[in-house]
Amino acid sequence: MSRAVGDPQTAAAGTRADRAVPGRRGRPRSAAADSAIIEAVLRLIEEGAAIGELSMERIAREAGVGKATVYRRWPGKHALMLDVMRSLDTPPPVLEGASVRDDLVALLEFLRRRGLAKRNSALLRTVVSHVQAHPELWAEYHETVVRARNEALLRVLRRGMASGEIRSDRDAETLADLFVGPMLARAILHEWRELPEGLAADIVDTVLEGVRPGP
Repeated sequence: MSRAVGDPQTAAAGTRADRAVPGRRGRPRSAAADSAIIEAVLRLIEEGAAIGELSMERIAREAGVGKATVYRRWPGKHALMLDVMRSLDTPPPVLEGASVRDDLVALLEFLRRRGLAKRNSALLRTVVSHVQAHPELWAEYHETVVRARNEALLRVLRRGMASGEIRSDRDAETLADLFVGPMLARAILHEWRELPEGLAADIVDTVLEGVRPGP
């Protein structure tokens, strides 16, 4: 159940944390240490530790690094936990921009594949359940991860409204819920239901049929 040290997502998370502290001086960052620290947090959470129970000292000990190594990368546990959460996510797909339907399918296919990644999805839910008890962390997670994903979907829908492919007399955010709701329901609320190939296209085509402008 442990993530492989050196996973590119965790390494990328460390890079983001480094950029968050401008003007830093000293030795070059070690990607291996970044990954080991994030891996240590994930391992501790998987073993049942709550965020409130984790200290930077305990995380450093679990990662096999010195406490100073952790603090050189993250000024505190809040910043570290944000990168831990980001390490469990992947950026939305690059959209072609030529077809509203195809872009919507690509975004929902991204959600379908995340749902199939059982370990990542399960661990992300575990982390989120802890983070929800910390309002500042939860709010920043939404600002940095969830909002970016939602904005990508809203841009596609607004493009469809402007081109006449989607009716423009409805709220874009409500339409977004209609598209992602069925996929999220299967991926998160009803895990026993299958997420077959072609599901994203089926959902998009079904919803588009109802939101196209009338004759």
